Amino acid sequence: MTNTLSEHSSTSTKLHLAIKGMSCASCVNAVEQALTQTPGVFTAQVNFASSEAEVVYQPQLVDLARLQQAIRDRGYDAEEMALSSSGMEQIDHQEQEQQQAYRLLLHKFWFAAAISVIVMLFSYPHLLPFLNDWMPPGSVKQRIVWGILGLLTLPVMIWAGSQFYTGAWSALKHRSANMHTLIAVGITAAYLYSATAVLFPYWFPEQALAKVFWEVVTFVVAMVVLGMALEVKARGKTSAAIKKLIGLQAKTARVIRDNQEQDVPVAEVRVGDVVLVRPGEKIPVDGVIVTGESHVDESMLTGESMPVPKRAGDKVIGATLNATGSFQFRATKVGADTALSHIIRMVQTAQSSKPPIQRLVDKVASYFVPTVIILAMLAFIVWYLVGPEPRIVYATIVFVTTLIIACPCALGLATPTSLTVGIGKAAEHGILIRNGNALQITKQINTIILDKTGTITAGKPAVTDIIAAPDYDESTVLRLAASLERHSEHPLGTAIVTAAQQRQLSLIDANHFQAIPGQGVQGQVETNQILLGHSGFMLQQGIEVNELAQLEIQLAQAGKTPIYVVSNGKIAGIIAVADPIKSDSKLAIAALQRMGLEVIMLTGDKQLTAKAIAKQVGVNEVLAEILPQDKAHEVQKRQQAGKIVAMVGDGINDAPALAQADVGMAIGTGTDIAIETSDITLIKGNLTGVATAIAISRATLRNVKQNLLGAFIYNSLGIPIAMGVLYPLVGILLSPLIAAVAMAFSSVTVVTNANRLRYFQPSLKS
Repeated sequence: MTNTLSEHSSTSTKLHLAIKGMSCASCVNAVEQALTQTPGVFTAQVNFASSEAEVVYQPQLVDLARLQQAIRDRGYDAEEMALSSSGMEQIDHQEQEQQQAYRLLLHKFWFAAAISVIVMLFSYPHLLPFLNDWMPPGSVKQRIVWGILGLLTLPVMIWAGSQFYTGAWSALKHRSANMHTLIAVGITAAYLYSATAVLFPYWFPEQALAKVFWEVVTFVVAMVVLGMALEVKARGKTSAAIKKLIGLQAKTARVIRDNQEQDVPVAEVRVGDVVLVRPGEKIPVDGVIVTGESHVDESMLTGESMPVPKRAGDKVIGATLNATGSFQFRATKVGADTALSHIIRMVQTAQSSKPPIQRLVDKVASYFVPTVIILAMLAFIVWYLVGPEPRIVYATIVFVTTLIIACPCALGLATPTSLTVGIGKAAEHGILIRNGNALQITKQINTIILDKTGTITAGKPAVTDIIAAPDYDESTVLRLAASLERHSEHPLGTAIVTAAQQRQLSLIDANHFQAIPGQGVQGQVETNQILLGHSGFMLQQGIEVNELAQLEIQLAQAGKTPIYVVSNGKIAGIIAVADPIKSDSKLAIAALQRMGLEVIMLTGDKQLTAKAIAKQVGVNEVLAEILPQDKAHEVQKRQQAGKIVAMVGDGINDAPALAQADVGMAIGTGTDIAIETSDITLIKGNLTGVATAIAISRATLRNVKQNLLGAFIYNSLGIPIAMGVLYPLVGILLSPLIAAVAMAFSSVTVVTNANRLRYFQPSLKS
């Protein structure tokens, strides 16, 4: 299993922070270093796409204020995030800040763009004949105009480009570099060269006087700021799933206190309160129905399209929608303890995590900006030494263009944006992926082991046949078995007790009850020594079953589980129990097989029964008569053969096997233990979720690879071209203006591609 509780869990606290001021992957590295170098911090993971950090620390040594100060010392800011359904105010606040940042960047863009039009117009007077005649090249008038353009360019640098300088200065103070460093150095170099050419023209060869780079400064600032604005807007969409989950929470609840109905904010509902829900209302918190019945639409959490019938004793989940009837329920979990809050915390934690591929990218990105600066300087030196005249002009163009075209943002955003959207998409389908590591390994799975009970079947077996031996009748056989099974929590035992209750048989208290895992149960009912179990258990106890062996085979071939009932060493009869197959199991297994996966069914049932079930659902390989303690060994055997194994079970009984598997998938209703112990929790409770989880994992990793490939190709081609490798071959030298456009939209392209995952719809049909 890819995730276990932290080794520091007994002494640690986990905290999520919203980080402000990050501009590229280099910033991620700086913030992580600031946190991990703080005494008392065990681990820190920063997600560039969502601007969040997950910190595991020792509260005795460090607190929130200390962590925030460590981040501020690196030039960034941080505030604690609320990871629950009550965090909508904070989400709204973050959205408002995001909108303000977007609007400010747009204002800066329009300002820089307007100045750029003026600067470009007078920088290229030959485009307009009357301007060319008015300010001929080399004239005093041209130099005066250039001086005025330089003054116009200053507010673009100082205001519209202010974030580049503040970001570069913060990085410089800590001996690091980031995207802002590249832009700040580039536009400053262009500005200083232009100012020198205007103020001290005699410093340059005469032919160099015909060129200044004011338009480069204004246009680069305009384009990069526009790219940042579009990136902010696009990145805001990646967290749509979290916002949708938080928005599900009901705002108020109608509670009954002192025999009076009163509407209270949902945050004021207490455990034990009786809550009234009418048709069409949201269920405010988790609880158990006391009176009434209805159908509840749970699609917003489980993906199940059909409303689920509910009656007294059934559990209801907060944020689901009551469809038809009215009922009262007793609140069992409120606030941060509700299923919805657990789901939100899990999704947010997963989105902040890093898959192995991202760790490699972060390592590469940490060297990216310094490498680009070195390459730009080398390119400048080479062009200045051996380039054509005017060498200083060409060298400056190459230096500025190389700095501007490099885009660490695209590299830094490639993985986390796809991861955030993919995990959010899974949550919309009722699939909770614990972390990025689980998502990446799920894509690599080639073997699926399915526990039969509760996974392929409904997990609610029912008695189908009662065959009494001579000297016994059906009621006696069932009464003896049910009296003993009253002490058992096994699903087969529950089915026998339920059948006895339906026949209104009076049950007797059993003594000396003992359960033998994977075999059966034994105990004393009145004066009778009773044994219940399969034929193997009977043979171990020295009881011959030859006369009923053929009947056992017939029942097993029908997919039923035959259970022998023995009284005082003599067979009293056979009770057959069948667990109905879930309606979607056959479709889901076929979909898994079409994905190229080896599907194995694992069960404690006898071979004949297991094979009958497997045949009905289309599974070719069956592991039958497997004891609970041996399930993990079966997983391990396939791992040793080089398989990447996923184990699918209920998250509780199959815990060792789930832990052993490369990916553990818990099928259930999103209970606390399932969420905490599995890599992937399938809230919907059916097998189609397994195929959907794998399909989403594959789509997400495919999207990551597209982004990484795009970022790699962009930088691998763009930087050499900016350095001028094409000039000796075809006479082409990339303009800084084109470089600015390319850089501005490279990261936007990555985020836009990641957002395509929001529209991905996994299909299980052939």
